[in-house]
Amino acid sequence: MAPPILRDIVRQHAEMAAFLWMIYDHHMLHPDENPEMDEVRLARLIERLEAHLDGLRVAGDLGLKIAQERYEEFREAGELFVLRMLAAPRPIRVVDLDLAKVRQYLGVALQQKQL
Repeated sequence: MAPPILRDIVRQHAEMAAFLWMIYDHHMLHPDENPEMDEVRLARLIERLEAHLDGLRVAGDLGLKIAQERYEEFREAGELFVLRMLAAPRPIRVVDLDLAKVRQYLGVALQQKQL
């Protein structure tokens, strides 16, 4: 018997992953804006982001469904990022992403949804 999946906790994983992605991406675009974001804090941020994505992956179909619901309610780059990360056939580490390509994809996809 599979363990129960707590919907509210999975929703929190989706929300936090989207939020942390936005913080990470903003920092990578503007590294001098927050001098307190040193290498240790950046590594912790990435670790937290990865943990929330893992929480969604562990929830399986429900994790993907909740991430989709969050995106439908908030059509923002963070929510779309979470969906794309969950759609990958194998987990991709955040540090391995080509941020320019990710930003380009998110921008184009969000523009198309607004048309």
